Amino acid sequence: MKPTHHLDPTLRVKTRPNDANKSGDIFGGWLMSQIDIAGAIAAARRSKGPVVTRSVKELNFLQPLFIYDIASFYTEVIQVGNTSMTVKVEVYAERYKEGETEFDEIKVSDAILVYVAVSKPGEKRLIPKS
Repeated sequence: MKPTHHLDPTLRVKTRPNDANKSGDIFGGWLMSQIDIAGAIAAARRSKGPVVTRSVKELNFLQPLFIYDIASFYTEVIQVGNTSMTVKVEVYAERYKEGETEFDEIKVSDAILVYVAVSKPGEKRLIPKS
């Protein structure tokens, strides 16, 4: 399954053995942190400055992520307020099949997060209108 949009990913990471448990699945906490990083990149771009995570409104683990998968994080700012914004993150894994030259692209997770624009720790700032 390919992403529904044709944008470049905000973040792309190759998973490694130390990111996984003994069965070869990537830890959910590792994936959550990468989702937060990707969402924060999109929020910082939109707000033209630093942001902090306010909340994770939704987080779904749809398929496992494995060692040596390439995880691509696609983001979209879906709502903008005065000082906060909501970002949707979709994660796809590029997974090579043994003995083949092609790879599968599988949606493994999606999330909705809220970020707040800040000028310094604890001090909100207005998000530019455009």
